[in-house]
Amino acid sequence: MKLACIGSNCIDCYSSIEGGKVFPGGGPVNMAVYTVRNGGQASYIGPIGNDEYGQIMYEAVKEKGVDVSHMRVRQGKTAVSQVELINGERIFGDYDEGVLADYRLSDEDIDFIAGHDLVVCDLWGKVEGQFRDLKERNITTAFDCADRPEDREAQTAMPYTDYLFFSSDKGDTPELREKMKAYQNKGPRLVTAMLGKDGSLCYDGKDYHSFGIIECDVVDTMGAGDSYIAGFLEGIVSGLAIEECMTEGAKTAAETLQYFGAW
Repeated sequence: MKLACIGSNCIDCYSSIEGGKVFPGGGPVNMAVYTVRNGGQASYIGPIGNDEYGQIMYEAVKEKGVDVSHMRVRQGKTAVSQVELINGERIFGDYDEGVLADYRLSDEDIDFIAGHDLVVCDLWGKVEGQFRDLKERNITTAFDCADRPEDREAQTAMPYTDYLFFSSDKGDTPELREKMKAYQNKGPRLVTAMLGKDGSLCYDGKDYHSFGIIECDVVDTMGAGDSYIAGFLEGIVSGLAIEECMTEGAKTAAETLQYFGAW
């Protein structure tokens, strides 16, 4: 798979650890790193600031084997998320989006993205309004709504998204299935709900497919959902059946859950 990952990146700052331990991250960045970890190719397209954190982000992502030729350095601050780790669960605090605030894909970026098998973005990527442009170029698209699929950004991208993902801690309920059906009716080929310890559920417009989890020792949940998406999309590009894609997603997530930080 050759995956284009667009939009948000951020430095995750654990202020309570070692006086402020920082890790490069952000959904699309994580997905790019996991794709390379799984043996695929990935590019990250998005902005970083011309500050120390921007340099940390650039060097770390490049070191992982991700194509950073379209990572843009802009005047200003790199995005930062404040994070606490409580019993293995990450609790997010303040978020400063920095140079992401007014980000847009350039025509050159879109030309570059068109050379990939698939493009993925998340809720904070700022390019949901350009998903229509991507579809008009016949680019296969994926979007991660996090736990907020009703937000404007998610709803804007939804009609132009092939593979839609979101997270829920409510488990597999009739209400969840109705929401998934409503989202799928707006355009996506597949809608996948990532349910944490309850596994995942995928709706293809006709049937619901469920898969559990791969048991592992959980150290930190940071990046688990992004890992699942990377594994799932790898399965899609490889032509696997839905259940096999869900298995690949769970396997990739299980590996990430066993270490501290997203990667």
